[in-house]
Amino acid sequence: MNKIDFNINKFIRKNIQEMSAYASAREEFVDKADIYLDANENPFETGFNRYPDPVQMSVKNRLSEIKNIHVENILLGNGSDEILDLIFRAFCVPMQDNVIHTPPTFGMFKVLSRLNDIELRDSILNIDFSLNVEDILSRINSNTKVIFLCSPNNPTGNLIPQDQIEEVLNNSNCLVVVDEAYIDFASKASWISRLEKYPNLIVCQTLSKAWGLAGIRLGICYASKEIIRVLNKIKLPYNVNVLTQRKTLESLNNMKEYERKLAQILSEREALKDGLEQVGFIEKIYPTEANFWLIKVDDANKRYIQLIEKGIVVRNRSTQVLCNNCLRITIGTAKENEKLIQVLNIL
Repeated sequence: MNKIDFNINKFIRKNIQEMSAYASAREEFVDKADIYLDANENPFETGFNRYPDPVQMSVKNRLSEIKNIHVENILLGNGSDEILDLIFRAFCVPMQDNVIHTPPTFGMFKVLSRLNDIELRDSILNIDFSLNVEDILSRINSNTKVIFLCSPNNPTGNLIPQDQIEEVLNNSNCLVVVDEAYIDFASKASWISRLEKYPNLIVCQTLSKAWGLAGIRLGICYASKEIIRVLNKIKLPYNVNVLTQRKTLESLNNMKEYERKLAQILSEREALKDGLEQVGFIEKIYPTEANFWLIKVDDANKRYIQLIEKGIVVRNRSTQVLCNNCLRITIGTAKENEKLIQVLNIL
């Protein structure tokens, strides 16, 4: 495996290079002493009177075992949103640099670019929702720091072909972030196995989807040790709280339950498709590798309102490019999916 030539130091903002990370009171001596009088904590035990492990080592060790990846290649965040924001703040200079995304795609790329005052360049997907690699590469200039790709993509549901992502990685000479929020539902393996070959690759995952833990906000970043070191330098000291760390570890130690629920969702995904195919006003069901279907209907605004009136909330994606008259429907329980199909057939 030939590793591509990439120097991350050329991408780190000058102020980030020169700053020192905040040294939290608990970081150096977590679980190494009997008495802690260093952090001005309340000494009376409540289960939460101590600050959380700032490096979340128990969770990282378990992820390392599951994913077969070194702890040094893992960063945890308060949801993937925090991780994406850290990437902007570490590598993109406001009012100077730019990033690229590929609409229709995850809306937070746009939100975070505006929040950080970074130019966002659109490279619209092809009509079949594949990457327009030539167009992406044509939009890169000397101030392009990051290319954001979502695979499986949201809201389209498709995986980006491996050769297309490889072409971007090999020819962009900037950071490439692959957001894999839905990778557990996909038929292909994660890109984390290619981190060694591509030092410019960052992979983001989450426990919000297949793991059923959206409420605890745990995002995961996999990247080179050098990139992880930079992001650790600027993250808030206690960004992942005690409750989130405990619940994450509990879930990661119960793989059978995760696998059971994942199998159910995949089974219901196909059952829901069978039902959708019988609905007269649905014009197209797009292929998916996620836990949702994107469907094209006769009038998305009308059908969306009708479903709301029946107590069913789906996502109207009609305002996004290439998604005219499209609704995005998450896979629910068998009972929820059956109810949805019943209602769709009487609209």
